[in-house]
Amino acid sequence: MADIETLHSKIVYENKWLRVREDKIRRSSGNEGIYGVVEKPDFAIILPIEGDKVYMVEQYRYTIKQRQLELPQGAWEGNPDVDPVELAKGELKEETGLSAQSMEYVGFQYLAYGFCNQGYHIFVARGLTQGTQKLDVEEEDLRVVSLSLNELKEKIIKGEIKDASTCNAVGLAILKGFV
Repeated sequence: MADIETLHSKIVYENKWLRVREDKIRRSSGNEGIYGVVEKPDFAIILPIEGDKVYMVEQYRYTIKQRQLELPQGAWEGNPDVDPVELAKGELKEETGLSAQSMEYVGFQYLAYGFCNQGYHIFVARGLTQGTQKLDVEEEDLRVVSLSLNELKEKIIKGEIKDASTCNAVGLAILKGFV
C-alpha cells in the first residue's frame, strides 16, 4: 500500500503550460487531507560549452520582476513525450541559435517534487555552430550571454545566478566530470 492514497482528484486550473489539481488524500495513519499538485511536462536544460566559453540566456522573469541569467531550457507542452535529446537540441537552437555536434546526457532531476511533478534532463552540448534564434513570443526579450566557465562558477557562488535548475545542472556536470 502507498504511504498516501488518493481518494479524489479534481483539476482546479489549467492552461497550455500547466495544470493544477487538488487531491483529497488519506495517509497511512488514516488521517485525511488535501494535496495541491502542479503538473507540467518534463523539460531539458542545456550547458552549451565550447572550450572555456559557456552560452547562457538572460531574460525577464515576470514572477520575480527581474532579468536573470540561466542556461537554455524548456519544454514542449504540445509534445510532452518528445525524446529528451530532441527537446534539448530544439531548445538550444530556439533560444540561442546554436546547433551542437554532441549532446552528452548528464542526468535527470526533479524541479520541486514537494508540489510539482516536473523533472528535467540535463545535457552538455559541444561542437557548437551559430545559427539563428527561433524565439517564442514569450521569449522576445531573451538575449544570449557568453561567460567563461570560471565567471559562471563565480556568479553561482556569489548568488548572482539564482535559477536552481541552472545551478544544479552546472554542479552535477562538474561533479560527474563532464566539465
